[in-house]
Amino acid sequence: MPYLFTSESVSEGHPDKVADQISDAILDAMLAQDPDSRVACETMVTTGLVVVAGEVTTKAFVDIQEVVRNTIKRIGYTEQGLGFDADSCAIMVALHSQSPDIAQGVNEGEGVDKEQGAGDQGMMFGYATRETDEMMPMPLAFSHRILKKLSDIRNKKEIMTYLKPDAKSQVTIEYDDNGKAMRVHTVVVSTQHADGVSRETIERDVRNTVIPQVIPAHLIDAGTKFHINPTGKFVIGGPHGDSGLTGRKIIVDTYGGKGAHGGGAFSGKDPSKVDRSAAYAARHIAKNLVAAGVCDEVLVQVAYAIGIARPVSVVVNTYGTSKVNLTDGQISDKINEIFDLRPKAIIDRFGLKNPIYSPSASYGHFGRPSEEKDVETNYVNVSENNGVKTEVRTRAMKKVRFFGWEALDHVEKVKAAFGL
Repeated sequence: MPYLFTSESVSEGHPDKVADQISDAILDAMLAQDPDSRVACETMVTTGLVVVAGEVTTKAFVDIQEVVRNTIKRIGYTEQGLGFDADSCAIMVALHSQSPDIAQGVNEGEGVDKEQGAGDQGMMFGYATRETDEMMPMPLAFSHRILKKLSDIRNKKEIMTYLKPDAKSQVTIEYDDNGKAMRVHTVVVSTQHADGVSRETIERDVRNTVIPQVIPAHLIDAGTKFHINPTGKFVIGGPHGDSGLTGRKIIVDTYGGKGAHGGGAFSGKDPSKVDRSAAYAARHIAKNLVAAGVCDEVLVQVAYAIGIARPVSVVVNTYGTSKVNLTDGQISDKINEIFDLRPKAIIDRFGLKNPIYSPSASYGHFGRPSEEKDVETNYVNVSENNGVKTEVRTRAMKKVRFFGWEALDHVEKVKAAFGL
């Protein structure tokens, strides 16, 4: 029997995403100076106020106020009189050092397990499907595409000049009995706008300018429903409309409700936190399995004990789409042979000590292009001689890979392991 599945996305101007982007901007600023920084940075935003709190151990010196204001400016909250803007908002900072009890379980050579252990217990999931080119669920992929297109239009300031930063989208896909996407059932878009713009104008522009560029025409028919700014008005938005918190959009960040989620958020966390790094590794495994032809859809779960390097369990679910003559349990065993899932190995494989996280804080951590870019680093080295500490900084441009966990760099290894 056909069924419906729905996923949503939110824009970079959504208050929860503002908080995520601030947390990751602070993380990146610290990693750009000290790649061994331990960071767990939480942000709360509301009318005229940003609160930054958490645990940080680093040699970096970061002007938190400057990072916060620059992030808010980049998002687009620059107009005064709207309740929240980069220049006038108050900023409170309450950061302190990481607990030494946690640190000894993560630091190499300390704790019970002398390898670098997991920063916490927990389970993380990775998912992939052939449903879209980015190997992401179609409802979420389309939801992200709508908002990224709205953001591009807003930033170019050529058409739809009434657009403001806050926006949400939601797409419902109708699937057949075999789980194949048949059509777009419903599209919901709510976008913040300047006062005085009619809902009819916004609906016309979204349907005629945005939707045709991001959703294939053959999936839309006369029965597709559109709800564009259905409340009728969306002038008050962003942190002035609703308070925002880091880590409150974990389903938007991952797979839109497909697969599963272990509950741990990503933004503001350095890669010693397996909530983030192991979730990236699980996605990498899932995507390479599908790309190699092992299956058409897969969910990978990995779980850890705090302070222990090797995962306590690794398991896959191919949803009956496996193309190899192995059980899911046997596929899981082969994953352990192909992929090193110790935290240090994950960090090294994807270059996770680099300042690469800010782009992931909006429009999803997965399904993004893996690409190399140059970033500026200003590494700090502190030496001590006869009780006198000397700080030396080395400024340089460094080529780093963003979204390395999206790379299909293990396909041949997977094919060889499975005889494909």
